[in-house]
Amino acid sequence: SDQWSIEPSILPPPVMGAWEKPPTGHRAIHSLWVIPRLPTVKGFVPQSCLANSCQWTRLPETSEQESLLGYQPDHPENPKVLRIAIIGAPNAGKSTLSNKLLGRKVFAVSKKVHTTRCSAQGIITDQDTQLVGILPLTVVFLSSRHNLEKSVVADPWQSMKRADLVVVLVDVSESFTRNRLHSQVLKCLSQFSQIPSILVLNKVDLLKGKTLLLDLVVKLTEGMVNGKKLEQSNPNPPSSEAPDSRIGWAHFREIFMLAAVNEEEVEMLKTYLLMQAKPGPWEFHSEVLTNQSPQEICNNIIREKLLEYLPLEVPYTVLQTMEVWEEGPGGELVILQNLLVKKESHMKMLIGPKGEVINQIVQEAGQDLMNAFLCDVQLKLCVKLKK
Repeated sequence: SDQWSIEPSILPPPVMGAWEKPPTGHRAIHSLWVIPRLPTVKGFVPQSCLANSCQWTRLPETSEQESLLGYQPDHPENPKVLRIAIIGAPNAGKSTLSNKLLGRKVFAVSKKVHTTRCSAQGIITDQDTQLVGILPLTVVFLSSRHNLEKSVVADPWQSMKRADLVVVLVDVSESFTRNRLHSQVLKCLSQFSQIPSILVLNKVDLLKGKTLLLDLVVKLTEGMVNGKKLEQSNPNPPSSEAPDSRIGWAHFREIFMLAAVNEEEVEMLKTYLLMQAKPGPWEFHSEVLTNQSPQEICNNIIREKLLEYLPLEVPYTVLQTMEVWEEGPGGELVILQNLLVKKESHMKMLIGPKGEVINQIVQEAGQDLMNAFLCDVQLKLCVKLKK
């Protein structure tokens, strides 16, 4: 057979934060795109669905989905704004940090490289201040093996041009990459040296000994932070006279150290970012959380699971197409997505013995979708061999 599909019979209820109330009706479906307190508007749920309690609807057009972003910013009398770019080597934890700052899972997270394939924006609005960006930008090596779109390579550089602050993220638990900044990160910092930057060290709680951490800080900052020399345990720090031999950046304004499981440091970072905002008009309505469409978020969540469960280059070759996106009789979100694979061997990998792999993907993606959209989700994935 060249087709195989599965859907879960029952999924557990979504996990909600203490501040979130269970959404009802049509508001539930677009609750990630816009914080739940926003009134229901045309754009994600067509008017035909609003007028009738449980009519089935077609997948909304892109223009309809984008209408939410057409709201005029409701900035206060003295608004402030900060455009942020988060950059780092593959798997540094950019998407995870972005999600923590936003307080919601908006960006896909995976141990595989190039999980984030577009520079989608997240938006934080706090009183009179708006943080725009929270962009998990990955510096990449051009690789035909990963079948990356041109925009994936270009987006980080384009986004940097608009940034007011650059956040460089380094995972210090990775012994092979922690001793120097990625060459493309250094290139990015050098090209946009006029933009202030800060260094964020992730997973510092996994390091053994403070001496190692301090040595890493000296290497990654070339012994300088905000124009001041750091105390060095190593009397012979690496020279940075030749650009090609650089391993760090001497122009970071601040350093933040985040533990893998501690949320307090993330709040401190968020507070710092809010304090760096300058007077200026907001770009988005205060209720907007991300400029991604709900379908894009859905695609990314499913793709995250493909990256987790498929080996090597296989997940990068799977084509996702949305077949059904509609509201069911009970207000649940019904999703049918086709997964098109190039080879029969890839199809067998994706399905797994007795359907175990695809079933696991459906279960985990379905749960993440419910947590994201704050409503019941009926997810069906159909695996097909690309003709």
